[in-house]
Amino acid sequence: MRLHVGCAMWRHAAWQEGQLPASAALRVYASNCTAVEGNTTFYATPSRSTVTSWAAQTGPDFRFLVKLPKPITHERRLIDAEGPLREFLTAMEPLGPRVHAWWVQLPASFGPNELGALAGFLRELPSRSAVEVRHPAFFENERAARQLEYVLGQVGAEWVTFDTTTLFEGLPQSAAEQEAWSKKPRVPRRTLALTEFPVVRYHGRDDAERTVAGWQPWLDTVTGWLREGRSPTVFIHTPDNASSLPLARRFHAEVRARLPELEPLPEPEPTEPMTLF
Repeated sequence: MRLHVGCAMWRHAAWQEGQLPASAALRVYASNCTAVEGNTTFYATPSRSTVTSWAAQTGPDFRFLVKLPKPITHERRLIDAEGPLREFLTAMEPLGPRVHAWWVQLPASFGPNELGALAGFLRELPSRSAVEVRHPAFFENERAARQLEYVLGQVGAEWVTFDTTTLFEGLPQSAAEQEAWSKKPRVPRRTLALTEFPVVRYHGRDDAERTVAGWQPWLDTVTGWLREGRSPTVFIHTPDNASSLPLARRFHAEVRARLPELEPLPEPEPTEPMTLF
């Protein structure tokens, strides 16, 4: 029984007070959380040496949810993408078992009529995959949802949940919340796990207590998954992500309060310089 938690990034000025060099940021982050979203790979494929450094800063049980590059998912829409996919997978090889899943985040225009392309593409991935869809039909049309679940079930892929319901409860109260409103999908909360490894991306508000209040339903769902023998991964987002790291740890603590046998998170590595007094 294990619950992985993490954030959308591993470096933020609010967490590390500008004290840490980039080369140490992931190591310190990994002493706080046990997973991270690989959002940067959506925009550019990193060099193999960079990925090797990521592996060196994390243990083999740390999880990367690695987002596939934009040219594959949004420009080619999963068609004729063998070359870019091969290049990307080669670059990611140093992560080894740290790759929790290949994260296929699809554009909002990718609808049920393109599920054939998704089915063919998923068969090309070398290991577990997780798919995030944003087209309204998958949330509003039962037949479209069942078709997607069938395609994912053929290869044992998970349907990533991006829960933005708390974000959209009430008008935005800050520039950061307004920006999140303009960029994040407004879709219903979905709590069905298809595999042993469900993935949840939960988006809260600037106010930490509103964020915590909004995740209460997930405590029941995640606890239930753990009791069923599943190993969920939950990522906590806030509009500017300044508080997401301590909130991720708090979410884990609240689940562990219900399941004391759950393995605790690591003790965080200090980020402030040591003094004599």
